[in-house]
Amino acid sequence: MRHQLACLLFTLPLLAAAQAPAPQAPSVAPPTQAARPATAVTKVAGTDNVYIFRNVNHQSMFVVTPAGVIATDPIAYGRPNGGQQYVDAIRSVTSQPIRYLVYSHHHFDHVAGGKAFKDAGATIVAHRRVRERLLPINDPHTPLPDEVFGDEGRTLSLGGTTLELKYLGASHSDTNVVMFLPREKLVFVVDTIPVGQVPGRGMIDFYPDQAEDFIRKVMALDWDRLIPGHPGVNDRLGTKKDAADQLELLQKASAEMKQLAQDGKCWDSAEKEFKLSGYENWPGYKDNLQFIARRYCGYWGRGT
Repeated sequence: MRHQLACLLFTLPLLAAAQAPAPQAPSVAPPTQAARPATAVTKVAGTDNVYIFRNVNHQSMFVVTPAGVIATDPIAYGRPNGGQQYVDAIRSVTSQPIRYLVYSHHHFDHVAGGKAFKDAGATIVAHRRVRERLLPINDPHTPLPDEVFGDEGRTLSLGGTTLELKYLGASHSDTNVVMFLPREKLVFVVDTIPVGQVPGRGMIDFYPDQAEDFIRKVMALDWDRLIPGHPGVNDRLGTKKDAADQLELLQKASAEMKQLAQDGKCWDSAEKEFKLSGYENWPGYKDNLQFIARRYCGYWGRGT
């Protein structure tokens, strides 16, 4: 009897276990995609000598010639070693000396870190108002331009490459220049014409009416692809359709806020009611709509 009871006590847990549903194997997460490197150098397809240097979410263009390198925007704001990283990236491509560094405009998120280029022997070139804007800041890591030009623009010729620096009026700032490579049919335009996304914080000192004219003038140049100062959607380069799309976005934003302002709704009510129908699925819509609303409310609500 004792033997039968012992066997029963032994077998009951086994029977219960056999009848219980088998536990599922722990789910294994799919392998994660490799983290995007903080910096990268990419050769522009279809060119022999034009490269893009990206540092996190900022990017610049540099051109390699037999007589040296023309670089743009150090993009080292908040990155103490960013300027040197850019110089090192150029060195990974060519041993040619860096002859020029061109500031696209005076905003620090693009021009900070120029000292590394100055130390490398580069001549810094910018619109004359860039020097005026940077002078009172007196940042030791961001040297003032060595050479400046006015609204007439300037052309840099080096090793058979021509880079036209065009001032087409106020836009994202009153110092922005368009860098045009006529042979390659490329333009480098920082901030004013984002590629496939809603513009953001840069709207703070944006010039609404002038920016529309600026975009029209950029579109009138003979180019096929646009390198933006921040990576475009899927890192693609821009087209004239992208420029036209940005122009249309600005025109719609201006018209909608003009009506809200004339109805006496600037600031708070206008910001809450402001929408850009048709752009809801564009990257940056949710985060950046407020900046567009505030800038255009300032323009139509105060005339500035």
